[in-house]
Amino acid sequence: MLQTAAERQRALTGGAISLAAVTLFVGLAAFSLLFAGGGAAIVGILFDPYILRVLRFTLLQALLSTALSIAFAIPVARALARQPHFPGRIWIIRLMAVPMGLPVLIGALGMIGIWGRHGLLNWLMMNIGLDEPVSIYGLTGILLAHVFFNLPLACRLMLAGLERVPAEYWLMASTLGMRPRSVFRFIEWPAIRPLIPGIAGLVFMLCATSFTLVLTLGGGPAATTIEVAIYQSLRFDFDPGRAIALSLLQIALTAMILGAMALFPPAGDEGLTEGQDIKRLDGKGPCARLADSLLLLIAVLFLGLPLVSIIAAGLHADLIKLLQEPIFWQSAGMSLAISLSAALLSIILSIAMIRARHAILSKRRRGVTDRSFFTAMGGASSMVLLVPPIVLATGWFMALRPFGDATRFAAVLVVLINMLMALPFVMRVLEPAYIVHQRRTQKLAASLGIAHAARLRLIDWPGLKKPLLTALSFAMALSLGDLGAVALFGSEGLVTLPWLVYSRMGSYRTNDADGLALILGIICLLLTIAGTAGQPRRENGDGDR
Repeated sequence: MLQTAAERQRALTGGAISLAAVTLFVGLAAFSLLFAGGGAAIVGILFDPYILRVLRFTLLQALLSTALSIAFAIPVARALARQPHFPGRIWIIRLMAVPMGLPVLIGALGMIGIWGRHGLLNWLMMNIGLDEPVSIYGLTGILLAHVFFNLPLACRLMLAGLERVPAEYWLMASTLGMRPRSVFRFIEWPAIRPLIPGIAGLVFMLCATSFTLVLTLGGGPAATTIEVAIYQSLRFDFDPGRAIALSLLQIALTAMILGAMALFPPAGDEGLTEGQDIKRLDGKGPCARLADSLLLLIAVLFLGLPLVSIIAAGLHADLIKLLQEPIFWQSAGMSLAISLSAALLSIILSIAMIRARHAILSKRRRGVTDRSFFTAMGGASSMVLLVPPIVLATGWFMALRPFGDATRFAAVLVVLINMLMALPFVMRVLEPAYIVHQRRTQKLAASLGIAHAARLRLIDWPGLKKPLLTALSFAMALSLGDLGAVALFGSEGLVTLPWLVYSRMGSYRTNDADGLALILGIICLLLTIAGTAGQPRRENGDGDR
């Protein structure tokens, strides 16, 4: 518990202010959409054939992307679990972390480098007599890109579930001489099955609110999602009514998905174990080894080739010329300023809400108000999932129109939207670390009479420095790669690196876009390395799973 009643009161006050700030920012955007006539407009567009087609495509591509990601993740996770001593296994698992931290626009460029008209795959197919059999643009490209980003996420979550199966199960399977098919039916599938609804819901949510990938690889009349249609309504058609109605439709869609996800039961306990080392014999046969090796090789090629393509294409660009352009330094400075501001704000809000939640937990008696406040702060950190960035940007665009040119406030709005985007990740990094730190130090600090600035300098900062730096680096990398809010407000006075890459792609200066993407990727990679440097490794050597 916190040391004094005054400290608890300050923590609760800070949490209340943070909750009010987040609610006010999101609420004003939603209110402006309703006040501008969105409620009436949404009824009108429900019968618009174009909107119905957009809604249908949004759901279709999300459903197919989810199904493909889950279907391919199951055998890959199973192969990784069956082959604990596969050469380079730890690097394959680390490779799966790259798409999750890679800016979406850079990933799209990597996919174009492999699957595009002049990509490696089509070049190989043309050499064997096939005439450009694969097109990266449209539904096919969107599905490929969504699988590229979401298969690693699903695979790592399933692998963790398989590795939680008690060692006694595998021992029993080998004693009974169970074949791989029976092992999958009676052990692996029961371990994976409870995880699938949650993973599928998360992937579906990410695909249904996908913006940058659809804008880059789709965007045409036949391949447009709701978020891209909002952007086109404001940026190209300047039809605020349609943008408002689409925004409310997007909120209704995400609310239904979140509601459905809340109905999924949590994964159950895998069973008791005596803590023995896991020894799997079902993967030692030659057929199983060959099948798993081929599967892992295909997975490595699918995930690794786009990354290699980004590096190769970037090195072919005239990087010296790009670095000498004033627009590069202007965009890099703007990106760093926005990302640093958004990350710091996100950490400040997170700490305030975490301290307040901890203060509530430390109470011996918690009433309905306490529990509601606790839940509200947890929900506020994930509010950006309910109201996606492009919808927030649209709401604030409508709210600021009466005050003149809304782009005057663009930089501040992009910072605040990026801050909200980073908030769920920052909370999940800091909250467990803060709770453990408090349990370990609060009694000792109280007994020694260390408080306020002295406690911050001598106890809190040394104990929380690493998770704080990790949260800062992840939040900055997330903001640096974002194109959503900037796409709506981007102008000559607000150019970020992702917007510059997208602009060069739009003006067919592909080499410049490749070079800038490589530079942006290196910056994000350096941030990730800096944030995770010095983290302790687990005894089995796979501490970064």
